[in-house]
Amino acid sequence: MLTEIKKVCVGDLIAGISVAALLIPQSIAYAALLDLPAIIGIYAAILPPIVAAFFVSSPYLQTGPVAITCLLSLGVLNSISSPTEADYIGLAALLAILVGLVRILIGFLRGGYVAYLMSPPVISGFTAAAALLIICTQIPTFFGVSAGTTGIIQAAIWTISTPEQWSMQALITGCVSITIIVLGRKIHTLFPGILIAVVLGIIYSQVTEYDNAIIGNIPSGFPTFSFTFPWHKVDLLIVPSIIIALIGFAEPAAIARTMATQNRQTWSVDKEFISQGMANIASGLSGCFPVGGSFSRTIVNFKAGGQTRWSGAITGLTVLLFLPFASILSPLPRTVLSAIIISAVISLINFRGLLSIFGTSFPQGLIAWTTFGLTLILSPRVDIAVVVGIGLSVAVHLWREKRIEVITHYTNSTLNLTPIGVLFFGSAQMLGETLIQKLADHPDANKLIINLRNVGRLDYAAAITLLQVAMDADRSGLEVKIIRGGTERSIFLLDRVFGKNSAWLSD
Repeated sequence: MLTEIKKVCVGDLIAGISVAALLIPQSIAYAALLDLPAIIGIYAAILPPIVAAFFVSSPYLQTGPVAITCLLSLGVLNSISSPTEADYIGLAALLAILVGLVRILIGFLRGGYVAYLMSPPVISGFTAAAALLIICTQIPTFFGVSAGTTGIIQAAIWTISTPEQWSMQALITGCVSITIIVLGRKIHTLFPGILIAVVLGIIYSQVTEYDNAIIGNIPSGFPTFSFTFPWHKVDLLIVPSIIIALIGFAEPAAIARTMATQNRQTWSVDKEFISQGMANIASGLSGCFPVGGSFSRTIVNFKAGGQTRWSGAITGLTVLLFLPFASILSPLPRTVLSAIIISAVISLINFRGLLSIFGTSFPQGLIAWTTFGLTLILSPRVDIAVVVGIGLSVAVHLWREKRIEVITHYTNSTLNLTPIGVLFFGSAQMLGETLIQKLADHPDANKLIINLRNVGRLDYAAAITLLQVAMDADRSGLEVKIIRGGTERSIFLLDRVFGKNSAWLSD
């Protein structure tokens, strides 16, 4: 550990500070997305990246508040409490701890493969809809109005349809902020567009006596640890915490895997689960909310010269050093925060990509668009939509695998069946159905050969089904021969189920 710390270079220092300049306004914006005080957002940008640095596998991954995880958390929190209730902040912190425990458990059990249970169509559909919902949450603030209705989409529609309520001062401020941020990205990844937008927003607010919503008072105290949580509601958070732990991990997993491939470095999904779990526990104990790995900040970290995992720790320490001066952000218009959030997620809405899935595979396109639609319909409980999407993916997979191809050939009173693919409990029955059909077509057959050499894998249930097929064929007067095939495990299962010296088995 000490040897690694000594390797910290100037690039890590510059990268850590550069990311902190981006993270501070983003963390406040994501806290606002959750209806939490600005200071809690800043706290969430301190300990999580510092703690994650001690466990992280990727040297580039930057941890802290992220949009998708915040939206998932918002849905869960709003379903059991409200920002006006005393336990709301405690529930957010408790949710972070539970998310952290789930991720740590997965990492220690070497179950990192569960990160890949979500198929690309599910991720694409959910991400696009989640980004759209996040933008909808920001529309009232961006236009400087208080929504006259509840519901994320309803409030956005109401705001857009009532232009007489708009504040042109807030709207212009927001549009200018988005323009600066977007153009800054086109100039260069390291262009401080967000920082410039924040500085100009503060100056404008001070000079013009800005009369719309601003951040307001930000305490200058340091984060404190607490073990007092609304434990009586923990049962309501267990299932959502598992869902957030898995869904929220998709982004850091994709980032770390991509960076590892580009830089030809090793990467451990299990270690990343542990690092993200520890970061969330640190966030919860300091009274914050669930966090994750950020794509945009990771890219900035890499482009700015970050070379070791300690650049993330430097980011957290930089934010910590900024705390005594956090009050300078008090005059910042909230519409600038909305601009930061909107500009961060708008690129995630890719309708062309969703439509192209249909051109490749109709079932996968159906999964993507079903997940997309349910995410919008079920908001704010977007986690339920993802669960349905995953279930639909599994169902489509089982349906596809069930349709195993069986090549049949009949000659000299011998019926040859050659299954191709995977024989498991769902597809093995098709072999029996094919046998019945072919025996009806060839009633004079007196021998059956089942060739398993083109079977990729065979499970126990399929071996039992094959035994039943062989017994039925034998009773009907057929001479049965089964040629072993598949993996070594498949052959082992056949020998155990049939008996190693079974006359029906051959090589």
